[in-house]
Amino acid sequence: MVSCMTVGMLAGCGGGSSSGSDSKTIKIGVFEPTTGENGGGGFQEVLGIRYANKIHPTVKIGDTEYNVELVEVDNKSDKTEAVNAAQKLVSDKVSVVLGSYGSGVSIAAGQIFADAKIPAIGCSCTNPQVTQGNDYYFRTCFIDPFQGTVMANYAVQNGAKKAAVITQLGDDYSSGLGSFFKSAFVELGGEIVSEEQFQTNQTDFKAILTNVKAAEPDIIFAPSSITTAPLIIKQARELGLDATIAAGDTWENSTIIENAGSSAEGVVLSTFFDESEPANDEAAAFIKGFKEYLKENKQEEIIPAVSALGYDAYLSAIKAIEEAGSTDTTAIRDALKTVSIDGVTGTITFDENGDAKKDMAFIKTIENGAFKFLTTTTIQ
Repeated sequence: MVSCMTVGMLAGCGGGSSSGSDSKTIKIGVFEPTTGENGGGGFQEVLGIRYANKIHPTVKIGDTEYNVELVEVDNKSDKTEAVNAAQKLVSDKVSVVLGSYGSGVSIAAGQIFADAKIPAIGCSCTNPQVTQGNDYYFRTCFIDPFQGTVMANYAVQNGAKKAAVITQLGDDYSSGLGSFFKSAFVELGGEIVSEEQFQTNQTDFKAILTNVKAAEPDIIFAPSSITTAPLIIKQARELGLDATIAAGDTWENSTIIENAGSSAEGVVLSTFFDESEPANDEAAAFIKGFKEYLKENKQEEIIPAVSALGYDAYLSAIKAIEEAGSTDTTAIRDALKTVSIDGVTGTITFDENGDAKKDMAFIKTIENGAFKFLTTTTIQ
């Protein structure tokens, strides 16, 4: 974890002020799961944020330079814990919050941040409800209506006429993305032949997958967590299901390949970034430097898209602080509305909902035990 600094802090809820005339530190909250169902993906996002802080450790307000301190909390992939973690960041008087991996925990904490007038910048939380009706929540990723349509387009363009959709009960990301895929697939002329739901922490999917097999789909769309994905993939193949298995951005995690083994071959997913396609000079520098950072921290030297999004969320935060010229949290929120950065995942500006204006997704497959870039897709 990032160590806490002991100098005085500048921050505040709706009107941050100095805790001492010699304060030269601004706190940025890191609201992520590092344990629980989404702990693996959350940790990847944290690494991107930590690296951004290493490369850009200070921010200038006027002529004064301030150190940026990361205050990390673990929301434990749980909606109740998310509220507690969010309240801790409020009490710690952070100026901005980054996160979370997982739309459900982001939605659960959203009102906490709004009531405290602290702007939050999601990195990979793609459900539309994260920012809807919340003037204080922004995000650097594309959203699920776009992602669901992208994957439906890919399926149809590759010959799929019948689809099965498998989603997790009570999970905003899974149910939302599944619904958007379903609507887009039908609109494109496809048929949904099976819809199945499973419980959180479920490990046996044989009954669900037997129903799916009987429906004979061409593609199975199963947006789910990193923990659940390899179980669905392996059990589907064990039952003799040979349909293409597809999902969204959460599946871009090497532990899925490690745990699903050869069964993962041919899985298709959408994501936000590919290291073989740097968008600009910032991206090229990030790819080189972050690989070295991963090596130093004994991590696999493959760059997950969520790490890049975490980096971009941090860049957006410090740019907004600079443009606000203040630690006043409402002023930072107002500055975010007009911020523009050349980030690792491309140019980022925010629309009236606080969503990043993005129109491109990367499609990847798993081939020979590794993620392989297939194509980029846009929707006009």
